[in-house]
Amino acid sequence: KSEKGRKSERGRRLLIVGGSFGLREFTQLRYDDQKLKTKLVPELAARVNIEKQSVILEEEYEKMKKVDLDNWKNIRGPRPWENSKEFQDQQREQISKRQRGD
Repeated sequence: KSEKGRKSERGRRLLIVGGSFGLREFTQLRYDDQKLKTKLVPELAARVNIEKQSVILEEEYEKMKKVDLDNWKNIRGPRPWENSKEFQDQQREQISKRQRGD
């Protein structure tokens, strides 16, 4: 074989061996990242655990019992094309005028 052929063959072998190590490292990073993402915060882990779900439902029920559902006010949020800060300021002004009796 010629010198050029030997070098290209060595290059291919190096690429195959080096590529396999590189691929292994990248896949390991991928799985490590997935493990980090799947770790749950303790509050969320309790929500996933079926045995503790009944306790959570009871807590939510108690919270809902405390909410006054008879006296509520429907407040419209800003539209996508409206500036939310200006809209909130306008709503605050209207509420304060109603409270003052203007």
